[in-house]
Amino acid sequence: MTSASTRSPRRRTVVALAVVLAVLAGFIVRLVDIQVVNAEEHIDDSMSHALAGSRTLYGSRGTIVDAQGQTLAGSVLTYDGVLDPLNITGYEEKGGFPREVDGETVRVPWAQAASEMAEITGQDAASIRRGVSDSIADNPQSQFAYLARGLTTEQYRALVDIGAPYLTFDQHPARTYPDGAVGGNLVGFMGAEGALAGLELTEDSCLAATDGRVTYQRGKDGVVIPGTATTQPATDGGTLQLTVDRDLQWYMQQLIAEQSQAMRAQSGAILVVETKTGKIRAAAEYPSVDPNDVLATDADDRGSRIFGGWFEPGSTFKALTAATVIDAGGQTPASTVVASSTETFPNGAFVRDSFVHPALEYTLTGVLIDSSNAGISKFSETVSPATRYDYLKKFGIGEGSAVGFQGEQSGLVYPAERWDNQTTYNTAYGQGLTTTMPELAGAYTAIANGGVRMPLSLVEACTLPDGTVVEPDLPEPTRVVSEKTSAQMRGILENVFLQATYADAVEIPGYRVAGKTGTGEKSNGQGGYKAGAYYTTMIGFAPADDPEYLVVVTLDEPTKVKSSAANATAFQQAMTQVLKTYRVMPATTAPKELPKFG
Repeated sequence: MTSASTRSPRRRTVVALAVVLAVLAGFIVRLVDIQVVNAEEHIDDSMSHALAGSRTLYGSRGTIVDAQGQTLAGSVLTYDGVLDPLNITGYEEKGGFPREVDGETVRVPWAQAASEMAEITGQDAASIRRGVSDSIADNPQSQFAYLARGLTTEQYRALVDIGAPYLTFDQHPARTYPDGAVGGNLVGFMGAEGALAGLELTEDSCLAATDGRVTYQRGKDGVVIPGTATTQPATDGGTLQLTVDRDLQWYMQQLIAEQSQAMRAQSGAILVVETKTGKIRAAAEYPSVDPNDVLATDADDRGSRIFGGWFEPGSTFKALTAATVIDAGGQTPASTVVASSTETFPNGAFVRDSFVHPALEYTLTGVLIDSSNAGISKFSETVSPATRYDYLKKFGIGEGSAVGFQGEQSGLVYPAERWDNQTTYNTAYGQGLTTTMPELAGAYTAIANGGVRMPLSLVEACTLPDGTVVEPDLPEPTRVVSEKTSAQMRGILENVFLQATYADAVEIPGYRVAGKTGTGEKSNGQGGYKAGAYYTTMIGFAPADDPEYLVVVTLDEPTKVKSSAANATAFQQAMTQVLKTYRVMPATTAPKELPKFG
């Protein structure tokens, strides 16, 4: 029999347990109500108090590489450090954020953290603190203030090591040019608003990345709420491979800088073309621009004069006239005319040579060797002006090039019916019209390449992120003159370099080289010529019997030597380097000497 004294404690225990179970059941019911029955409503309510956030996911801009895959332009990651002023205030109320030091937790106050950050970024600690204070003053709930932008990877890692929970980072790519000015005028450069010049701009469709975005919800403390992030991934840009050789480009830039200064010229350029393909292997200019430091270069020198400039070609066009009269006028390298240093033609036109001489019976070869304006003018009469104009167009003069470089210019040749009496003869020796370095190089590829003009190219291909290779859409090669005419012209131009007054200066021992010079007058901007100012050109190819490479050297207003002889040293050194670079074998046959006079 149970006594009243033993029943009372047991009853109290049962009652207490019942109360506990009742309370627990209440909690369970409420928890089910919150997390299951009315979960959607509570999530929506909590999310209404959350803060929406997002950040850009930056794709990497594509690299620009040379013919061997060496990087000329690439992208590196930089970081923007972002502070959360509201969280800084919250941690300051606790004496700073916690940091483990030698196994113990210490508090790092904001003033100390700002000093550590300043030491890494090179800023003043007071200015960092002031930026946060100003942000709070403008908006007490502010959660955004820049620490610094464009931080390097090393700075980023050092700042992360501080451990400040209120410091976050946005990363994005920045452009870098590892070889500085090498190819700078070709590659171009970027600005805050995007591509600004050169291939960076021309080939932007290949190189440009597509940015993505991540969006999320975060609590009042700035912490991202798990499960709320959605990501649209970024797409990187493609790889642009050029036809140029980086090492050859470097050499040519050093050479043209040296020679431009030696001849006291305003500027200079060297263009190297593979004759059988039209591929540009170097396009060097002085002055040049370093895309890493664009503002260090004058605005006029930041583009490409090779593609953006035009000039009167002078006597380099005598080769085009000679090829025309051989191909269409029945002339040969041994055909003759009688010409003195000054000639007046039946239509009243007056032509003068650059040197005084009596009437001479020049061969066509001799006219080019001595560069006689009067002689080539007489030969030009063997075909009609309309025929000469048609051949100039087939040579590509006035047509620009297939490169399509940003800001590329074209030469200007008026139709033959617009030629007056003087222009009819001037055009035979490169006056009264203009051209560009790519046009002139293209025309000479026709002479060197069996009569076929090859379209010039600067881009090998664009490889997209998915592996698709997109090659440039180039026009078909153009037959300009016959193979026989081409062979005869190669012989004439080889004799020019063998017998001209500057022959010793352009000789490359062991190799057969052919070419021509030109001295063009410069416009004074008022319809006349600038006194004593010349644009000089030397163009040639090697080996003369089976041309592989063509080199063009130009100087703008050389003053130490004003004639195209100023270009001889640069040409000889440039062609020598090209032959070495591509391991072109020396000649095994001797050139055939052609007569200057009949």
